[in-house]
Amino acid sequence: MKVLHVSGARSWGGNEQQLLYLIEELNTYGVDQYLFCYENTPLLDTITTLNLSVTVITIPFEKPYRKPYRKQLKNVVEDHNFDLIHLHTSDAVTGYTVTDLFYKLKTRTIFSKKGISRKVSALSKYKYNYKNIHKIVCVSEVVYDHFKEVLYKKNHHKLCVVHDGVKVVDVDNEFIADIKEELGVSKDIKIIGNIANHTKAKDLRTLIRTFDILINEKKVKNIHLVQMGEYSKLTPELKSLVSELNLEKFISFIGFRKKASSFLPQFDMYLMTSEREGGPTTVLEALYKKVPVVSTKVGVVGEAIADGENGFVTTIGDYESLANKLNILLEDKWLQNSFSELSYQKFIDNYTAKKLGENTFKIYQEVVKQN
Repeated sequence: MKVLHVSGARSWGGNEQQLLYLIEELNTYGVDQYLFCYENTPLLDTITTLNLSVTVITIPFEKPYRKPYRKQLKNVVEDHNFDLIHLHTSDAVTGYTVTDLFYKLKTRTIFSKKGISRKVSALSKYKYNYKNIHKIVCVSEVVYDHFKEVLYKKNHHKLCVVHDGVKVVDVDNEFIADIKEELGVSKDIKIIGNIANHTKAKDLRTLIRTFDILINEKKVKNIHLVQMGEYSKLTPELKSLVSELNLEKFISFIGFRKKASSFLPQFDMYLMTSEREGGPTTVLEALYKKVPVVSTKVGVVGEAIADGENGFVTTIGDYESLANKLNILLEDKWLQNSFSELSYQKFIDNYTAKKLGENTFKIYQEVVKQN
């Protein structure tokens, strides 16, 4: 089977990591894989350092609806006679739809829907309902339910769910910095970790508000929040809120880190406060690394974590509940260990990269065989 992956990603996040996991796993099924992406991107930089069996075809950045993009995508598809096109980003769907309208690519196509959009324009609704997209693979039941509202009823049969996965390794020999040493934090301080780029969907204001209650109201002083993620125009506002609440000694923004998940074993707990998510991969990685999780109920969280059984889950934006549950967990070592072990087993059963590859390949077979 010959497959073309198409990604319009120009920054690095969990979705790009998932694409690399998928490519690696699909190699075990003998899939001949190509990747069509932009030059000078973190995705390209990362994939060129890995020993993955994939042919990479790059183009300079171009709006996906413009003629240069359309022509290059058409030429790639015509030159290689693919069995399947797999679209990994929203703008990849745009580029494919416009190209197919102009050139009739005649190649079966699927789209991986990873997140939840705030609004869907009329043009977006058209492309997501495009007749020549044969399957839409949702990363979670939440995304499935949301996207069902975007699709016309006649297209609901195209929807399915394949969860993100994380690669299981026997030994992790990668050296990373000691985060407490780097930040000058005392060894007896509990590290609460969060990995999220500074976007509105991640709702990092709620993250800060959670710490405000813990530090300033509950007087919990033996904790420190380490927040990793790419800065944005929202960053000054977030730092200003930290200063306003007198939390500078308790919260550190340390920016983007390559392989941020490698720091997870140094976290005593993982705290996520997102308001919109597809995955997120970082929560699954925390389950794998046996880091107890407190999170808002977004994306796959409601499926991977049963509140009070293998983690704590709250409604979106409820920083008081997040603070209360985090405080309960901080004071109960037995509960921390219980959450860690139960979550690890749930991860192994459902959320490995091997499962991601296996389930995606089944969909490839189904779509290619369709009449």
